[in-house]
Amino acid sequence: MGPEQVTVPVIDLSFPHQWRAEILAARPLILPSRHFTYPREVEEIERGALEVLVQREGETGEQPFLATCTLGFRDPSLPSGIWSAPNPHEACAVAGGYAYLIDTRAAERFTMLPYRPVFAVLPVVERSLLLFVGSRSILAWGATGQAWESTRLSDEGIAGLAIDGGTLHGLGWSMMSDKETPFALDLATGHTR
Repeated sequence: MGPEQVTVPVIDLSFPHQWRAEILAARPLILPSRHFTYPREVEEIERGALEVLVQREGETGEQPFLATCTLGFRDPSLPSGIWSAPNPHEACAVAGGYAYLIDTRAAERFTMLPYRPVFAVLPVVERSLLLFVGSRSILAWGATGQAWESTRLSDEGIAGLAIDGGTLHGLGWSMMSDKETPFALDLATGHTR
């Protein structure tokens, strides 16, 4: 067996944000006083968790917090990293396809997205949306939370995504026809056009 492939974490700060984040190579030997594990109910954090040190900007005297994000899958094709979100107080951490939206003002508040795994994260700044691509549908996250979720676009896998104005185009594989079928989504509503 060859050496384990390591996914280089993405840092995408497309949206304005009020925090700084540093992805750590490993968990610190001495944990900061503010440490949060996502999801909370996980029994054991295995090797490969995404460790992120987060500091809110403009908060004098506030200690940074460590966000430990449980790894979804060890597949190097799945996203891992940090994205800014439409809400400037939220940080999006993705670890091996498991996506967490963390409120940096109160780090105990977070949302773990239902897509396990997320295959891609696409910021659409001009529409104030962060898109999460699953195997069958797409979920859009806005400044106040989930904006919309598409209907089923594929039986197993979404590809060829491109934005043209207010429309997201892509291809979804149809099991019945055994071919990729084009789709177009209205970015404002998530409805097919």
